[in-house]
Parts: sequence; C-alpha cells; structure tokens
Amino acid sequence: MSAQPDHTPAAPYAPAPGAAAELLARLRADRRSEQWVPAFERDWAKALEDARHAFSLTPLHEVVRTWQLRVAAAPAVDAFMDSGRDESDFVGLDDVLGGRR
Repeated sequence: MSAQPDHTPAAPYAPAPGAAAELLARLRADRRSEQWVPAFERDWAKALEDARHAFSLTPLHEVVRTWQLRVAAAPAVDAFMDSGRDESDFVGLDDVLGGRR
C-alpha cells in the first residue's frame, strides 16, 4: 500500500514569482504601452486589494494569466487587423444584447 493519495487534485496554475514584473516590462516595451500599462496597473491594484481581503494570491495570478493571454494573442489580432478584412457588416454586442441597466 502506498502512502501517496490515489488522486492528487490538479493545483491551479500559479505564475512564477517574477511573472508580473516580467509581464509589465514586456507591456512597457510594446507599442501599445500607452493603453496597456495603465490598464495592467489598474487590474493589478484591484487584484492586490482583493487578495488582501481574501488572504489569497488567486486574484493576482488571474491578472497575470489574463494579461499573458492578451500579449500572446496580440500578434494574431494585429495580423487580422492588417489583413484588410471588412468588418463593417458586424453587429455590436450592445446592439444584440440591448442596453445594460
């Protein structure tokens, strides 16, 4: 009989300790830095406050993961925008869902 449990639940992905600083450096070096850096800092400040109240690092990890995905998706978004595809026939989400109250 083994002392190991039969099933070990998967731990949620936790970014490396320096991931937020590395990510912020990448954002500052990007051409979108004027928009992205303040948005990241706003998200980080909110997550830091949430983490303090919850005694959990999860909100901070979620901000890092979300921004890592945004940075990773940026080249695909750029390629789509540069492709010259006509987006004029798309319908805005607010038009579909109606006004939010």
